[in-house]
Amino acid sequence: MPRNVVLLLSRLLFAALFIPSGFHALSDIPGTTSYFAGLGLPLPMLAAWGTGLFELIAGLLILVGLKTSIAALLLAAFCIVAGFIGHYGQGGDDPMLTFLHSQMLMKDIATAGGFLALAMAGAGAFSIDGRGST
Repeated sequence: MPRNVVLLLSRLLFAALFIPSGFHALSDIPGTTSYFAGLGLPLPMLAAWGTGLFELIAGLLILVGLKTSIAALLLAAFCIVAGFIGHYGQGGDDPMLTFLHSQMLMKDIATAGGFLALAMAGAGAFSIDGRGST
């Protein structure tokens, strides 16, 4: 498969994860705030708004391929931080929940790796960043 097609597919798949997540967070600020409060975060409402806006805007930047390397680096860092805050050591005494959270942490770490690769590769020709390139 040609490089630019793979980069486009990569961007579409990443956007499919972050745009709906950001939209959902912003559509249910009370629920998102409650989730962040349950994690013990200070200023959970600010975290809810900030996270929702960041996921939505960064996801849209990845989708259209605008400032892709910067957005991908920020999303890589976000994935690592969110993974450790939301999943590390979670699950309590329930082995199934502990396993689930450890898998989700590893998914976040792997997603960060994909964003690092996208940051290095760039958005490709089928993007705003790649306009005019072949």
